[in-house]
Amino acid sequence: MKKNKSKIILGVTESDAHVVANHLIAYQLRTNGYEVVNLGPCTSVAEFAEAYCWNPDASALVIGSLNGHALGDLKELLQYKEEGKIRCPVILGGNLSVGADKNRKDLEKFFEIGVDVVLDSINELLPALEHLNQNERLVV
Repeated sequence: MKKNKSKIILGVTESDAHVVANHLIAYQLRTNGYEVVNLGPCTSVAEFAEAYCWNPDASALVIGSLNGHALGDLKELLQYKEEGKIRCPVILGGNLSVGADKNRKDLEKFFEIGVDVVLDSINELLPALEHLNQNERLVV
């Protein structure tokens, strides 16, 4: 196991009860030396903010969604960030919209509500965490 002092707050969007990917992501992060605060499924933006309050040294919030309702579930994210209740980057991945058609324009909506990084694949999570030091928005 690599040693890393970074802490990640992990969870699944509020209306989503899928947990298998959540546990696999937690495992991947831990085996790569990250400390993980795993909030599990059905996590509201308020719960992410509370976890950040208790863990202000967190490097990022990593949020997953498989049911396609992430945009609605995260609609309060920008407000929490503007109020300073979430001050770390937010990474989002999974099946982010209902239906088979996914396009870049739809992904821009996530940036508008406060998401900093949108992942297309779990394989991009570790590289995305490394890029966060550059304070850039990513779609990978």
